[in-house]
Amino acid sequence: MLRFVRNGENMTATSPLIEIARLDDPRTKIHEQPFAFLITEGQLPIEAAHELDRDFPRYEGAGFFPYSPDECGPSINSVVEAITSPDYARALGERVGVEAMDRYPVLVTICRSLNKRHGTIHTDSRSKVASALLYLSPEWPHGSAGSLRFLNRIDSIDDLAAPEVLPVYGALVAFKRADNSFHGHLPFEGERRVIQFAWLTSEEEKLRKTQRGKFSRWLKKLLGKLDSHWGSGRARDASHRD
Repeated sequence: MLRFVRNGENMTATSPLIEIARLDDPRTKIHEQPFAFLITEGQLPIEAAHELDRDFPRYEGAGFFPYSPDECGPSINSVVEAITSPDYARALGERVGVEAMDRYPVLVTICRSLNKRHGTIHTDSRSKVASALLYLSPEWPHGSAGSLRFLNRIDSIDDLAAPEVLPVYGALVAFKRADNSFHGHLPFEGERRVIQFAWLTSEEEKLRKTQRGKFSRWLKKLLGKLDSHWGSGRARDASHRD
């Protein structure tokens, strides 16, 4: 469906915020080893950058928080609606080896900023079937810091399975969760905008993770600036088991 923007008395058509056809962009790379993952760019129209910037939630605290439509503007809500739609989930699942991915409940979380403790190497929990990350940072002058890396092993942030992914506007990654789906990034503190989609094994897991995310957000508000100090001296190759 085309979007329309009012310009005086005229209505002009613009590109859809999200469309399945963009997954087949020539820049899309699909990997099968060491696990199934996809990396691509250009998944958001350039002309929508301003409104997506305006509508992105302004959280207090760092980390991923459960998505709430009331905290987001209409363009962000439209992006979430499109990516969580059955058609898009099936299409994305086909590209990372998950058949009929729309049968799984999806949890959406949003991050505006990170602390240095975030990004340690991990696989994601067994309750996740697949995950996708859509980045919305307008620019990324920080180089490798905070740039996602898919990895060959859990004890080395430098053993890359593919080139690292800068978290810039329109970049998208997706992967099928596996016991070796190692990923992470170098320590970074500051703004890094991303929407995360996780297709889960059950509604019970979705409820549990949502409640845990809400509690974590409340705790971070309570702790204030102390939150940024915990884990800030983490090792370069730090990892955790989900």
